[in-house]
Amino acid sequence: MKDGQERMVGAAVAEGVLDRAPHAALFYDLDRVARRIEELRAAFPSGTLHALAVKACPIAELLRRTTAMGCGAEVASLAELRHALRVGIPPGRIVFDSPAKTEDELRFALEQSVHVNADSLQEIDRIGGILRARGDGPVSIGVRVNPEVRAGSIESSSTGMAGSKFGVSLHDDEAGLLERFETFPWLRGLHVHVGSQGCSLDLLVDGVGRVLELADRIERLCGAGRLRTFDLGGGLSAAYQPGEVAPGFDDYANLLHDRAPRLFAEDWQLITEFGRAVWASSAIALTRVEYTKTSHGRQIAIGHLGADMFPRTAYLPDVWPHEVRVFGRDGRPKGGQTVEQDIAGPLCFSGDLVARGRPLPLIEPGDIVLVADVGAYTLSMWSRYNSRVSPPVYGSTHDSPDLIPLRRGEDVDRVLDFWE
Repeated sequence: MKDGQERMVGAAVAEGVLDRAPHAALFYDLDRVARRIEELRAAFPSGTLHALAVKACPIAELLRRTTAMGCGAEVASLAELRHALRVGIPPGRIVFDSPAKTEDELRFALEQSVHVNADSLQEIDRIGGILRARGDGPVSIGVRVNPEVRAGSIESSSTGMAGSKFGVSLHDDEAGLLERFETFPWLRGLHVHVGSQGCSLDLLVDGVGRVLELADRIERLCGAGRLRTFDLGGGLSAAYQPGEVAPGFDDYANLLHDRAPRLFAEDWQLITEFGRAVWASSAIALTRVEYTKTSHGRQIAIGHLGADMFPRTAYLPDVWPHEVRVFGRDGRPKGGQTVEQDIAGPLCFSGDLVARGRPLPLIEPGDIVLVADVGAYTLSMWSRYNSRVSPPVYGSTHDSPDLIPLRRGEDVDRVLDFWE
């Protein structure tokens, strides 16, 4: 991976990307993206719909590329839904999840013939009212179930434990859910997603197993073949620390085959919703260092990316760390004796730090700081604090030294339009 990083740094220097405002950019290794999609598709049956989580990486050109590779999109807002349609993702490959869908949003989604996962009994009833008013028509509708297993190692990114805001509680509402399956013949799918980073393979499989048990009860009540979709969500963790190894898609699929074989034995549409596991390791961020300073012996380097793009890292640094590397202004990796240094961003609060006390070669103004594994949940979480412009995004391949523009950066006028 470091070879790919250094290739992208060299291209950025050669093309003067960091010499232009905002003196920061993201770079996706497009070869790695393609490999991750190939690994995902190889791990699951050929008919599986891989609806990539748009919230993880909404960059239009990247979505067009993954659509061409056979993937779809998991969306969680009206804007994400319209975005997926606009970039050319077929409606049959779009999955609409959200705990707060309005009646207008549901009506639009049903008109577009995308798959909808209801998040509550009340939402199921609302969909029933919409369908009664519009008359018969083909629909694909499932319901998210909270398997109430346990939280992963990061509670804030866990969604399948008791008390979660997501899905229908098996503890409180299973009887009501079974009643809806009896009442509404169009309700023909199940959805489970126990969380994101920090969820072990055992936890993911346990969640799927609980919902498969529910599937048995539904089909005993409503007849065999009632369920036409099973959405097992995403949740596979990424590796953010040097030397850390993330589980592979094949590791997950093999464990599902061993412990939940029924998942693959039924004649239903299998759906996945991976995001972080596809995108995170595929990109780096680069920022030019503007200034350095010393405060009570503490070495601080100030660049152009901080909590605006890494809010989780700024507020929970021990939970969401990123590897950082230092390059000279010529694009070559810096060496020499290391010094503990802070990597700070441009925002007006003291917690605006990408790294704290990292042993790195001494950073100087004009150097380049590389932040690794930034392909997911970074630019999509961009903050408007201080009205900073968001950076451009480029792609890179082994076949060409030239960068491929994927997203233009903002200018100040576009930022100011946000406040009008």
